[in-house]
Amino acid sequence: MGGQQRVFKAKIKATETLAKVFRAMEMIAASRINAARKRAEMADPYTRALTQAVAAVAVHGHVDHSLTRPRTDTRRVAVLAIASDRGLAGAYSATILRETERLLQELHDEGKEPVLFTSGRRARQYFSFRRVPIANSWEGSSDNPNQEMIDQIAHTLLDAFLNPDPTQGVAEVHLVFTRFETMVRQVPEIRKMLPLTVVDTPEADDSRNQGGDRSSASDDIYPEYEFIPDASTVLNELLPLYVRNRITHAMLQSAASELASRQQAMHTATDNANDLITNYTRLANAARQAEITQEITEIVSGADALAPQA
Repeated sequence: MGGQQRVFKAKIKATETLAKVFRAMEMIAASRINAARKRAEMADPYTRALTQAVAAVAVHGHVDHSLTRPRTDTRRVAVLAIASDRGLAGAYSATILRETERLLQELHDEGKEPVLFTSGRRARQYFSFRRVPIANSWEGSSDNPNQEMIDQIAHTLLDAFLNPDPTQGVAEVHLVFTRFETMVRQVPEIRKMLPLTVVDTPEADDSRNQGGDRSSASDDIYPEYEFIPDASTVLNELLPLYVRNRITHAMLQSAASELASRQQAMHTATDNANDLITNYTRLANAARQAEITQEITEIVSGADALAPQA
């Protein structure tokens, strides 16, 4: 009995340590989620203005651009999977990895050749273990993406799409990321980023992702503009910014989703640890009572054995 009591006490101590770790991680995630949400929300006005500017040039300039022109010289398709660097975030990374595998299989079934890019250590480790070739990977700041990493990703994907060599370039670019909706709801998304549909708005983006009308944005009426030096030059400057902005939006949404998922997972883990501590404490008390009862029984039995016989 004494051995059982020591076992339960050791389990209680270990679980209490884990509960403190889970609680600390929950508080860290909670303190950072607000900053991540604000960062994503602060980018919305710039996204809206940039989208309207690109749409205005495309509507009134009638310019054909390499970023909006479908490629037919290659079957290679780039896929960027945005996952987390660390675990303990519930099903956040697992959901993205599952959606990425599904997209890769769909592209294979369509006769295309997926070229995988990953953001986040979890994605790289997962696909490397399954021997899926990875063209390039980025990691180290999935829950707080810095502009340098975002620029590197945008530059790599743009170069791949604009590369005239069919053996090195890609015909399409897809993003697999998580859109933050609420603290308890984060939705995985697959978005085709290139070739661009420039006559677009943020609202049209949302409706497209939810299966809405794809042509609603083209019905908008834009004022007349005069482009200096010309519409083609303006579009050449705006479209790379537009691509970088879409990648930035996906990275910020994923960062906020990761922190929200981690906070929720750590809150659940803390509650489970406290339940385990309660159960182990009850079992330890029962073992202690059984040990005391056994000791009393042994004392009484020994006293009866030593008592003089009548």
